Amino acid sequence: MSSNNSQSVRVEIRDLRKSFGSQEVLKGISFTVERGEIFVIMGPSGSGKSVLLRHIIGLNRPASGDILIEGDSVTKPGVLAQYRMAMVFQSGALLNSLNVGENVGLYLSEHRLKTPDEIKRIVADKLEIVGLKGLEDKMPSELSGGMKKRVAIARALVVEPQLILYDEPTSELDPLMTVIIGEEILRLREHTHSTSIVVTHDRDLAFGVADRMAILHEGEILFSGTPAEVKANPHPLIQKFLHAEVQFQKS
Repeated sequence: MSSNNSQSVRVEIRDLRKSFGSQEVLKGISFTVERGEIFVIMGPSGSGKSVLLRHIIGLNRPASGDILIEGDSVTKPGVLAQYRMAMVFQSGALLNSLNVGENVGLYLSEHRLKTPDEIKRIVADKLEIVGLKGLEDKMPSELSGGMKKRVAIARALVVEPQLILYDEPTSELDPLMTVIIGEEILRLREHTHSTSIVVTHDRDLAFGVADRMAILHEGEILFSGTPAEVKANPHPLIQKFLHAEVQFQKS
């Protein structure tokens, strides 16, 4: 666990570039996320959002540029280990062979950081925070999509994160559950005071939770600012994305 006792961290992305073969996926990305802020990275599918998220958490290394957490480059050995970070994956990434309680407490049990009784208490506390009190013995196969997402959030909370990364948290959810997950993200910020980075193509979620946001298109940031500033930006690609509607041509 980190020796850094602050509740949140500042994240800075500087001219980040990444290619896979001949395809440049990130084209000089730069932005800053302030401590305790909910920062949303929004854009259509294939714009590079999830690749960017994987760089922030250290799953990918950039071709050039840098990622700084509290001024420390994550490319330096040991820097990521100094900070408590958690990621809520798009799929939830629950282990089907473990029940809910075991999934939520997995990090603590695998690393033997707490006694079994302490883990049980912590798991119960985190499940209550996300509105799933008493579901420790349920299996993932018994849960709805929204419940799986909330179990994944509870698992992220176990490490008392200073930075929470959400990858498409409302993917495959119905509109009502999308609202619930959005409210959960806001409530958790108030509860943990952590910094949050949310990657999504869901416009309602983005404008519902963001303090500030960036619009990503084909590996480039078109604009970043408050939700109101984004809505007012006249850039044609931004307006096209914000007001896109599904249209079908009848034969």
